[in-house]
Amino acid sequence: MLNFQTKIEKTAKSINEAKELILTEFGLSEDDIDIQVIDEGTKGFLGLGSKDAVVTGQVKDVTSYKAKLFLNKIFSDMNLKVDISTKLEDDNLLIDLSGKNMGIIIGKRGDTLDSLQYLTSLVVNRNNDNYVKVTINTENYREKRYDALVALSQRLASKVAKSGKKYTLEPMNPYERRIIHSCLQDHTDVTTFSIGEDPYRKVVIAPKNPVKPSYHKKPAYYNSGLNAIHEKKHSDFESYARSHSEENISEDESDL
Repeated sequence: MLNFQTKIEKTAKSINEAKELILTEFGLSEDDIDIQVIDEGTKGFLGLGSKDAVVTGQVKDVTSYKAKLFLNKIFSDMNLKVDISTKLEDDNLLIDLSGKNMGIIIGKRGDTLDSLQYLTSLVVNRNNDNYVKVTINTENYREKRYDALVALSQRLASKVAKSGKKYTLEPMNPYERRIIHSCLQDHTDVTTFSIGEDPYRKVVIAPKNPVKPSYHKKPAYYNSGLNAIHEKKHSDFESYARSHSEENISEDESDL
């Protein structure tokens, strides 16, 4: 269980010593902590009557602190050394990760990165009055994925418009589905909609004017060919019936 304590009090022989204890426990720099001296303490005389200093420290950016604390625990359990930088802009927390083997953090099509982002959002927004949107990125993956989805949507839109047949994409998260919808919302020839339930919800790209199946009238030679076959069968049957009848008559005459 993580301890999200954001305010602590330390007692030491000097103010500086107390401050160092606070910074070490938080794992933050002095710029990230609001330091207040409760009691400066006294040295006393020859060690007599001395009094320790009392100092409190309050985390300034609680949202970023909780996110860093949570992610550091995750990466520690994964035996990964990852540098975490955060930036809080209004109600948006931007987190950038850097280090070796970031492919492990990204995962297949960003699945691991998305999971980390979702879990961090739960941690950050727990007991929060205002919702904070969390975005985790590494090695510009989000930008690269965005460009790839835009190119994919445009390519598939051209294919659908040309063929007149709809195309269903692989399951995507809500963020990526919005990219597809946004990219094609003003397209003249196709429209988009989603089907299914998360996490298997998919985007469908469909033509605005789908091609209707055509039922072509069979050519004249097709019907004439059928008639010829029918006439031949009829003629063969008549020939067979006539010959069979003559054989029966011959047999009857031989009995007389």
